[in-house]
Amino acid sequence: MGTVVSLPETARKVLLCSEAPMAPNGPHEGFASATNRIMQALSPARAKRQGGACATEGAPVTSPQQQTPAGWLSSGVSPQLSTQGAFNPDSNMQDNTSEEPQEQGSLTIVRRSSGKAPRHQASVSSPPPMPSTPPPLSAPDSPGIHEEAALEAVDLAADNLPPVDTPDACDKAALRLRCLLKQLHRGEVPVDLLRRNLQYAARVLEAVYIDETKAETGGCPGRTGEDDTGGKRAGRALLRQQSSPPAPLDHRHPAAPAQVSTPQGGLRRRRLRAPVWARRLADEDDELSEVQPDAVPHEVREWLASTFTRQLASRQRRADEKPKFRSVAHAIRAGIFVDRIYRRMSSAPLMQFPPEVARALKTLDDWTFDVFALSEAASGQPVKYLGYDLLNRYGIIHKFKVQPQTLENFLCRVEEGYCKYKNPYHNNLHAADVAQTVHYMLCQTGLMNWLSDLEIFATLVAAVVHDLEHTGTTNNFHVMAQSETALLYNDRAVLENHHASATFRILKEEENNILSHLSREEYREFRTLVIDMVLATDMSFHFQQLKNMRNLLTLAEPSIDKSKALSLVLHCCDISHPAKRWTEHHRWTSLLLEEFFLQGDKESELGLPFSPLCDRNNTLVAESQIGFIEFIVEPSMGVCSDMLDYILAPLNSSSTCSTLASTTSIIEEGGEESSSASSTASPAPFVLKKPWTSCLSENKKSWKDQAVKDADARALQKKLEEEAAAAAEADATDEGSEVQNEE
Repeated sequence: MGTVVSLPETARKVLLCSEAPMAPNGPHEGFASATNRIMQALSPARAKRQGGACATEGAPVTSPQQQTPAGWLSSGVSPQLSTQGAFNPDSNMQDNTSEEPQEQGSLTIVRRSSGKAPRHQASVSSPPPMPSTPPPLSAPDSPGIHEEAALEAVDLAADNLPPVDTPDACDKAALRLRCLLKQLHRGEVPVDLLRRNLQYAARVLEAVYIDETKAETGGCPGRTGEDDTGGKRAGRALLRQQSSPPAPLDHRHPAAPAQVSTPQGGLRRRRLRAPVWARRLADEDDELSEVQPDAVPHEVREWLASTFTRQLASRQRRADEKPKFRSVAHAIRAGIFVDRIYRRMSSAPLMQFPPEVARALKTLDDWTFDVFALSEAASGQPVKYLGYDLLNRYGIIHKFKVQPQTLENFLCRVEEGYCKYKNPYHNNLHAADVAQTVHYMLCQTGLMNWLSDLEIFATLVAAVVHDLEHTGTTNNFHVMAQSETALLYNDRAVLENHHASATFRILKEEENNILSHLSREEYREFRTLVIDMVLATDMSFHFQQLKNMRNLLTLAEPSIDKSKALSLVLHCCDISHPAKRWTEHHRWTSLLLEEFFLQGDKESELGLPFSPLCDRNNTLVAESQIGFIEFIVEPSMGVCSDMLDYILAPLNSSSTCSTLASTTSIIEEGGEESSSASSTASPAPFVLKKPWTSCLSENKKSWKDQAVKDADARALQKKLEEEAAAAAEADATDEGSEVQNEE
């Protein structure tokens, strides 16, 4: 009785997707063809490294003459191996279909269903002649003398292989598969070596393939699905015909954004790319729920009401659209030419980071990141360096083919727009601070695993441009002054509409267009997301936004729209400076109040009434910040935390369960330890890190202490003024008495 060995998932993917005809020549040709096809997918990367002419994407690729029986793959039957653990070319396998051999052209990927016969399939009654001995298998590039020597020197049993998510893995996998082919022609191949090497090659292709396709979702829409209606890649359903999950990827090298899918395809783990500056330095070194009437002073309550309340106009969000269909051919070709892509992108001229900027960006992942230090190191250009670094870390530059110079041009134009009105607070420094806070929410909470690449791209851009060309005045000022901007946007979200409009005007210029490689559907989705997020930063929508999310989270099975979730995240990051350390928060508060006072000066010149907190002679600073924290920031961060808990807890629990399951299965192979391991293994509960909670508490306490001091100072000042007035009145009375006496 022979031993049945199933091919790894990716090997089956390559074979299932090929349009090439197959000849029923038995298991020997079946295994050889399977191995050769995987070798074809890896061979161009190897040829590229050796200086040979590598085929360009979509160019013809020579296919082996010997093919695998069509019935073998369609029926799921595995080839038979001898019980001695070696491959037996003399064994026969029952085959129900046959195909006429044809000349192989370009590698064409087609979808096949069980109800239709494959193209070019010949009649069963007239099978093609089978050679008595297997002819030599052709490869995309025939090895030379040196290559033959290299193949002879390959040790298939060696375990020191490069990680599967690095370009060097393509070379190793291709070389091992060629060596495996030679041994198949010579006779027997140990089953263990055959299995291990095919699995390694499959993992290499899987590491590339998973970056271009989406896993099947099961539950809330997330990183593996573009919408709630199941808009998954159509090719993914075709390829997942095996129940075995893909092999885990090696995450020891953070330079490439590796990702892992769970057995159910629920969560894809992301790893951020190494920063540009980090790689360069390494090379150089070796290379208001309701506000209670008596809770705050009248002036503070008036400011809260005028700024954060307004009837939300009914805006109908567009219906979710299915993502653009990308054929399986696109994913397979991306895998075939991964080495060429790596080399091209790594050789592109990247923006230079001064050493001071690189040092400042080392703490970019921390909640306590000092954006003021970055601005000093960057000579007043924090958006340029921080925006570039973020888009590179998330792999956006590579995934959407953004030219480095174009990105630099765009960020410089955005920086100029922020500096247009020389605002104390709403400037490029605020934009960089909000973008870094959004990055923390995406990276440190794990929210990025719930999003697609395009959604991450849109979120980062929206964070960078959310206050572009801010005038340093409020929407209410524009409406009261009847400015041109207010007239243009009909008094509705005046500044927010302008921020979004100015952004896409910049993107329309060719030298600044970082979206040039997006498809029509991708551009429409990107634009919609950015506009939704930027408009949601209008403070007058604040309470309605929180109310809607609270109501949604109270449902039994809430379905959270990604646009609304990201809008809330950006809004919370926009008002998050009270949730930072006291030194940064106090500095931000001083800058914001100075901007308010400048608006008050303009209102005084125009004969307009002072807006709340804009009269520099009558503003309660500490009390205003206490009210801002208690009624605005704390509730916002609370709702945002609840939303993130709901979104991320199931994803993290599924990831933990899959990891424990794989660990338990490994232990069970040892036999004795299985029972104890299974009894102690239990998924750890998901806990969302909330560094803002302690900061809010400490800052509120500091402001309360300051409010007491300010109240004492005002009382003392009032007492002194009363004493001075009484003294003046007494002096006036004495002078009057003296005059009367003289008369």
